[in-house]
Amino acid sequence: MSYISMNLVTMFYLIASVCFIQALKGLSSPATARTGNAFGMSGMAIATITTVALIFKLQAQAASSGGLGFTLVLIGVVVGGGIGAFAAKKVEMTKMPELVAAMHSLIGLAAVCIAIAVVAEPWVFQITTQGVALPFGNRLELFIGTFVGAVTFSGSVIAFGKLSGKYKFRLFQGAPVSFPGQHMLNLGIAVALIALGLVFCFAPGVEPAWTPFIIMAVLAFILGVLIIIPIGGADMPVVVSMLNSYSGWAAAGIGFSLNNSMLIIAGSLVGSSGAILSYIMCKAMNRSFFNVILGGFGGDPAAAVAGGAQEQRPVKSGSADDAAFIMSNAETVIIVPGYGLAVARAQHSLKELVEKLTHKGVIVKYAIHPVAGRMPGHMNVLLAEAEVPYDQVFEMEDINGEFGQTDVVLVLGANDVVNPAAKDPKSPIAGMPILEAYKAKSIIVNKRSMASGYAGLDNDLFYQANTMMVFGDAKKVIEAMVKAVD
Repeated sequence: MSYISMNLVTMFYLIASVCFIQALKGLSSPATARTGNAFGMSGMAIATITTVALIFKLQAQAASSGGLGFTLVLIGVVVGGGIGAFAAKKVEMTKMPELVAAMHSLIGLAAVCIAIAVVAEPWVFQITTQGVALPFGNRLELFIGTFVGAVTFSGSVIAFGKLSGKYKFRLFQGAPVSFPGQHMLNLGIAVALIALGLVFCFAPGVEPAWTPFIIMAVLAFILGVLIIIPIGGADMPVVVSMLNSYSGWAAAGIGFSLNNSMLIIAGSLVGSSGAILSYIMCKAMNRSFFNVILGGFGGDPAAAVAGGAQEQRPVKSGSADDAAFIMSNAETVIIVPGYGLAVARAQHSLKELVEKLTHKGVIVKYAIHPVAGRMPGHMNVLLAEAEVPYDQVFEMEDINGEFGQTDVVLVLGANDVVNPAAKDPKSPIAGMPILEAYKAKSIIVNKRSMASGYAGLDNDLFYQANTMMVFGDAKKVIEAMVKAVD
């Protein structure tokens, strides 16, 4: 393996790239998602093994230097791989969004660390020979990679805190953090970053211009925090998608500096697919794509606070037995899963309920909103884990027209994505496409309490004359429904 040729390296990188492309294709549909994951894992395994073999070869060629490069790489692979495997095995489905945000932060930090190493000793990466200055093109690539990587790291850390919701630190709380002159400050930092980047790129002499480079990196870390803190918890799914895109572009930028085709291809795939997904989700939330890129696109904080002040209005409540009776006697039922279902880990019980209703002749479908949960595709993954048949699961645009003819809609832990307030031009979520559950003949809503959703708004759906609230933990309530259907 120490004598692997560059032709073989290129061939294996090409095979890995094809696997990544097939992975994206497979992940575009729940029916092929498992195959897509298999392609993705295979491609990453091929790329990793090839890279380790290449490092081993370079280490063998430079054996006289007595360095520990290859040993450190192996230690990093074993330790990092072990931590990743442990985290993946132990993470709960409700914690998956935080895990994704944490992984994005590590990609960004890795890009910054690699950039620092390249600036310090470019000849080690075979970019120049010792004593020769970095070419302008490489400096520009390193500047972009460092800037995007630093923004990705600090922004992902803030997103992790907001998604977790268990930290008292103000910046980690779901409510937007804003202050006067915030956008001007962001603009000023962005201009300073560009100026420092130009100084770094055009600096004369052999030695790198460390001062502008370090200041630039620090400002990029700060900017990452500033563009995420004004974004409210309701918009976190879009933030996760956006940071996913940023991490890809950071990897691609470093790939150009290292002349590593694998990093360029994989980073570009992640960056472009993440950007496309962010655009799709922005449409689903009636947000401006450019405001997402620039940060600070959450709703008006004042409006959100005003909207979150709930009125004391009467609601009609019932038991799990009542809900089971209504659904058993219906012809059609649409289920709208939300984050409350994920918290209770009730997807398996829900599948059992649906099977019993179907056995009684009830037509049951699932309606999925693009931003239900706390990350893109959260509800799809949740239902796939319970092996819910794909032909029962429908996206918002495919099922919205059916609510008006549906006998019963069962809403499980969802809030903002079914809030009729989106139809009110004065609402903070005005224009946001929603699942039009309010049009159904009967509506059953399961929640722990009357607490508002991420957007901090009261939900008029709960107070409709044809709505019945069933309070309690989703798993316990659904299990009681299953028994009642018998």
